[in-house]
Amino acid sequence: PAVVLVGPMGVGKSTVGALLAERLGRPYRDTDDDIVAEQGRAIADIFVDAGEAAFRALEKRAVAAALAAHTGVLALGGGAVLDADTRALLAGHRVVYLSMDAEEAARRTGLNAARPLLAINPRKRWRELMEARRHLYEEVATAVVATDGRTPEEVARAVFDALEWKEA
Repeated sequence: PAVVLVGPMGVGKSTVGALLAERLGRPYRDTDDDIVAEQGRAIADIFVDAGEAAFRALEKRAVAAALAAHTGVLALGGGAVLDADTRALLAGHRVVYLSMDAEEAARRTGLNAARPLLAINPRKRWRELMEARRHLYEEVATAVVATDGRTPEEVARAVFDALEWKEA
């Protein structure tokens, strides 16, 4: 891929990824969308019906396939970095960690129950997830771009700057 976007749920990977792909003239791909298309059901339904471990196995396979074949902008699900094999596969790729604080997450996602991992006490759970994942996002990242208070266009511009790309 030209660039891989990682970060927590609701940070804007899909929106920013589509903008970057358009500016680069390359395709956009989201591994969560790949899983939904393959399984024919929503991620929340996979969590409920099969459990998180089954979803993570699907996610690991989807990420490996996308990293091997995709040449555009690739967005990974928020928990993809939990898998050590996935983190190893990301080595050598341009990976941008899109970060945000809890207050920004609350504004963007409403921290509502539509996210399976945030169904109970969403603000507390989001903070716990970030404490468990932040170091993993940082481990795989070539660059970190804060998204707090920025529009998707401003974040896309910041990604270009962080990677020292020139816009056409």
